[in-house]
Amino acid sequence: MDHQKLIDELRKRKDHFKKGGGKKNIQKQHEAGKLTARERLEILLDPGTFSEIGMFGTHHCTDFGMDEMDLPGDGVITGWGKIHGRRIYIVAQDYTVLSGTMGPTHMKKTYMAMDRGIEARVPLVMLNDSGGVRPQEQFVTFTYSTQIFRRHTSFSGVIPQISVIMGPVAGGPCYGPALTDFIFMVKGTSSMFIGGPPVVKALVSEDVTNEELGGSKIHAEISGVADYVAESEDQCLEKVKELLDLLPSNNEENPPRITPTDDPGRRCERLLQIVPTDPHKSYDMRTVVKEILDDGYFFEMKPTYAKNIITGFGRLNGYPVGITANQPSFLAGCIDIDASDKVARFVRFCDCFNIPIINLVDTPGYLVGKKMEYQGIIRHGAKALYARSEATVPQITVVLRKAYAGAFVAMGDRGVGTDYIFLWPTAEVALFGPEAAINIICRREPDEVKTKRLKEYKDKFINIYYPSSFPEYIDGIIEPQETRSVLVQALEVLLSKRPVKRYQKKHGNIPL
Repeated sequence: MDHQKLIDELRKRKDHFKKGGGKKNIQKQHEAGKLTARERLEILLDPGTFSEIGMFGTHHCTDFGMDEMDLPGDGVITGWGKIHGRRIYIVAQDYTVLSGTMGPTHMKKTYMAMDRGIEARVPLVMLNDSGGVRPQEQFVTFTYSTQIFRRHTSFSGVIPQISVIMGPVAGGPCYGPALTDFIFMVKGTSSMFIGGPPVVKALVSEDVTNEELGGSKIHAEISGVADYVAESEDQCLEKVKELLDLLPSNNEENPPRITPTDDPGRRCERLLQIVPTDPHKSYDMRTVVKEILDDGYFFEMKPTYAKNIITGFGRLNGYPVGITANQPSFLAGCIDIDASDKVARFVRFCDCFNIPIINLVDTPGYLVGKKMEYQGIIRHGAKALYARSEATVPQITVVLRKAYAGAFVAMGDRGVGTDYIFLWPTAEVALFGPEAAINIICRREPDEVKTKRLKEYKDKFINIYYPSSFPEYIDGIIEPQETRSVLVQALEVLLSKRPVKRYQKKHGNIPL
């Protein structure tokens, strides 16, 4: 046999494997409003950059008719490619091949790609679309799947890990995406649940649909599992690329700077109209964020979950930064349980990958009451304090209006290590709100005395010049219009910041 015949045979086999589950199953995938795994890779990766590994891997099971099944690639495509010129490793489940179900070969291909990604110190992107563990090979598959979980955990904080849910993810495999840094979902076609509708019906006698149980809306608004929900697969993949442009390839690199097109010294005159001087009037903090950042660009994470706090990425003078900000238009910007979890996880991610954090503060405090106490506001609130205290990346805080009590700590006060703190003239920095303070101090006094004392309290403590008289705590009072330029200058100074020496230990014990 000559070389050409061997090459022809290779090409024939490659062509067969590239067709996945075949024309009929590809048509079903399209009818369900979904792209195939290879079509997704074409959108996600720069043209001509995908190098596949393990293409000819397949199952070796002979039970329950498996010996008669042809499963190209065992339902998963793995390899590396580039996004805007930067390399990533990719795992893409192929639903056209036996519903993307997972067997031992499927799992081995997955963790081999993961291992090579960590060796190369490049981001890992997982495109999830699977019917779950294959019953015919369930025990061996399960043992391999737990190795996937351990790898996600080991790689956490070393390389960015992004899960893209592009179909169903059910049962134990849900924990794979849950262990990664960010989860993207697609409206109408993505779902995640530990037990699907038939299981729920059998165990707890509830009738529920896939969408009601674990659709994108549920995970974006209620559970907080999803970080971003796209209207279509195309948009979802484009957003993944957009996020990766803001992140370093690994924890030893800085996030990639781009040449800025926005004047770093631009004055933000609109801020005077956006933020009311009356502390009781609400406004949309997103408009403040966009006014400050380069070209008004802001990539928000978890926008519909814990809406009283805003988290996301943008750029200042071309440098990627993380943003945490209170949202006065929802719960007056109070920090509750969900907001505590949201900000803690975001701060920890930024700290892992050397992304400076900008904090915009306008909060009257932690949300109080029986419901919050019963659900553990102390424990959840402590997560935010722990994350702030542990972070070593540059942090800059600007107080727009209210910064009261422990909520200020959760948003980055000096005590937890924030580098610079600036106040607007409208800022109120105190341990107690004035009314609450007077109700404690003068609880037995008549109303006319309380009114007098309230004015005295406000004049002394709710006065920006009082906290600013302590230079170890407040760095300066700035005009709102100067906020962008002040942040840019402070960020430039902090870019050479290095972590301080820590106590030697395996790891801390965050109050989970």
